[in-house]
Amino acid sequence: MLYGLETVSLRKRQESELEVAELKMLSTLNFIPDRSRPGLTTTAIGAVDLQGTSGNWATVGRRSRGGRRVHRQREKRKGKSVGLRIGTLNVGTMTGKGRELADVMERRKVDVLCVQETRWKGSKARSIGAGFKLFYYGVDSKRNGVGVVLKEEFGRNVLERKRVSDRVMSLKLEIEGVMLNVVSGYALEVGGELEKKGRFWSELDEVMESIPTGERVLIGAYFNGHVGEGNTGDEEVMGKFRVRERNLEGQMIVDFAKRMDLAVVNTYFQKREEHRVTYKSGGRRTQVNYILCRRGNLKEISDCKVVVGESVARQHRMVVCRMTLMVCKKKRSMIKIEKKTKWWKLKKEECCEEFRQKLRQTLGGQVVLPDDWETTAEVIRETGRKVLGVSSGRRKEDKETWWWNEEVQDSIQRKRLAKKWDTDRTEQNRQEYSELQHRVKREVSKAKQKAYDELYTRLDTREGEKDLYRLARQRDRDGKDVQQVRVIKDRDGRVLTSEESVRRRWKEYFEELMNEENEREKRVEGVNSVEQKVDKIRKDEVRKALKRMKSGKAVGPDDIPVEVWKCLGEAAVEFLPSLFNRVLESERMPEEWRRSVLVPIFKNKGDVQSCSNYRGIKLMSHTMKLWERVVEARLRKVVEICEQQYGFMPRKSTTDAIFALRILMEKYRDGQRELHCVFVDLEKAYDRVPREELWYCVRKSGVAEKYVRVVQDMYERSMTVVRCAVGQTEELKVEVGLHQGSALSPFLFAIVMDQLSEEVRHESPWTMMFADDIVICSESREQVEENLERRRFALKRRGMKVSRSKTEYMCMNEREGSGTVRLQGEEVKKVQEFKYLGSTVQSNRECGKEVKK
Repeated sequence: MLYGLETVSLRKRQESELEVAELKMLSTLNFIPDRSRPGLTTTAIGAVDLQGTSGNWATVGRRSRGGRRVHRQREKRKGKSVGLRIGTLNVGTMTGKGRELADVMERRKVDVLCVQETRWKGSKARSIGAGFKLFYYGVDSKRNGVGVVLKEEFGRNVLERKRVSDRVMSLKLEIEGVMLNVVSGYALEVGGELEKKGRFWSELDEVMESIPTGERVLIGAYFNGHVGEGNTGDEEVMGKFRVRERNLEGQMIVDFAKRMDLAVVNTYFQKREEHRVTYKSGGRRTQVNYILCRRGNLKEISDCKVVVGESVARQHRMVVCRMTLMVCKKKRSMIKIEKKTKWWKLKKEECCEEFRQKLRQTLGGQVVLPDDWETTAEVIRETGRKVLGVSSGRRKEDKETWWWNEEVQDSIQRKRLAKKWDTDRTEQNRQEYSELQHRVKREVSKAKQKAYDELYTRLDTREGEKDLYRLARQRDRDGKDVQQVRVIKDRDGRVLTSEESVRRRWKEYFEELMNEENEREKRVEGVNSVEQKVDKIRKDEVRKALKRMKSGKAVGPDDIPVEVWKCLGEAAVEFLPSLFNRVLESERMPEEWRRSVLVPIFKNKGDVQSCSNYRGIKLMSHTMKLWERVVEARLRKVVEICEQQYGFMPRKSTTDAIFALRILMEKYRDGQRELHCVFVDLEKAYDRVPREELWYCVRKSGVAEKYVRVVQDMYERSMTVVRCAVGQTEELKVEVGLHQGSALSPFLFAIVMDQLSEEVRHESPWTMMFADDIVICSESREQVEENLERRRFALKRRGMKVSRSKTEYMCMNEREGSGTVRLQGEEVKKVQEFKYLGSTVQSNRECGKEVKK
């Protein structure tokens, strides 16, 4: 009897130990057992099959040994969760399907979608409607192509994009401090060349190896392979819920998952076969689309299934998984959105007249503006807000699918409903679906043609010309992958995610850029100042300056655009000369004009998270710019700039400089002689001009001392704030360089370059300058090298630096052994083509790339 009790006790102890082991295993997957619900199965220790997963319940343990029903419970951590629905789909082609795909994603609540076989040529981003943006890459419009579609709110979180080939691309997103890498892949068909298949898997390997271990990865791909039923021997990378037997391509998927420590997500969730089949054609039903993630993050996936009933792709079906990211709570500061006065309404004559009438009432029945600037500015702002209204401050999004209409929407809806032939595969249902599919294509084509006809009609009008440029700018902006980012890297390359640290980094970067000079020699010699009486500002000068000012530009901190002065007409022409004459006489402009807003603009090259790859443009007072225009017109009458300077000079433009260079190249081509060209790039040219050198060069150019002091006043006590994606920084001083965005700065820079290069320049076209873009040409390599060194030395001793990494050398009609150019002992990069002022010049003198633009 005692022996029997000991046996029972031992068995219970063993069962208890087994239960503890199972509980430990389940805790790693965030499951809590519910003993009141019997049921379910597990296989080997370390590999759990989520059988019968539905909602928050799954079954673990073998049914014959008392398997239990378990409840999913999210890991209890300090923070919050962010839910994502991520999918993959072979679309067959994106042509004519953009808006339809966006509607499907919106209806199915999909946030991120990897798409394959887009068949779109190019490397861009494009809005497809309904708040979704497609990042894509393709080299042939007839085959291949991959992309990733993001919901608008996640599109702003793109940190990095890698377009490896027309079969592999990836995006890196930052979601509340968590880095998520989304990879879209498109494998070759069964029976494809082994060499190309090997290249595809090598590209995927490279992408995975480039992703840091601590970051999430989710791969959505059309792998075109069957991983097979059962998971014996492969429990660590896959579950047991698949379709059909494994083939060679399927084995490649499993091998890739093992190499990269990934899990095939589709296979872990028990679904009826209809919700596992990703490809249906005729009698073929198979699983070829897969989602993969890191094994360590599998617990963050709560469901994965095939979406049925959608008609956007004829044979393929969308696979969608539900992912929950646990993120740390971030205290988001409320970004103040400044409400803007609707000054753009002033282009309508009725609004302009109403504004003048209201201003006349405010001023006691006459349009005579007060003498002091502060009172005038406040009266204008208050009247503008009352008459024109105030916007929300948010930017209006232009939709790519402006051609979409109700007829197209109705046809798409009927096509989706006709997809019932998937379940009832009769010939009648198939024909009905096929007819509706062709009808949708016709409706889309007709809608686009109608919209384009209306657009072309409108473009024939004067108003339409403005719409043309607006549409061009909008398409260019929408085609850019990244316009602004919410995270940035510090000087050591660490990614900053908190809003406060990002603002602090932007301030630190621009504070250093705009307040530190390069080393230079102190000038020993002085320059005689020109003391002479200057005339008062006349009305006709103000009229000419107003005429040169463009409308529709972003306003500065004073919120008074030039449109106000144009609207007021003669009242403005009466007020502004008196205001400018007071500034001229006192040599002190209003304090409000000294403030600006600096906006970082990405240069579209380099790391988007690096501050050095942004150009800071200042939004300044339009009235101050008007004052600068008046001063500039007077300076141009006195200062003579050399003929080698093409930038911002009257009757000269980029086309003149490009034409001169190409004519020189053609002459040497006809004579079969070598032509050596060095394209010189200056390092942060505008931002590093020493103020002392600026005043010296202006005085040496013969400018009256009165104007020198007026220009100096424009730069005294200058303050700016940086407006970035997470708000505005604190104010910072600006004590070095020229104002980016100023109306006078281009001419001042031309004066500086003219004086500093006086002793080293040659006649055009052997030396040509367009602001800070310089090209030096010569018949011999030795001569062009000598000229480059002389110019480098002349600029360096006055605080300007030549960028070694961006300066490039090109030789036309090159003979063997021509060698290369050296700068301070280091070789200058030798190129076969160079983009000069927007035009691609080639060493073989051809213009093929320009013609193809």
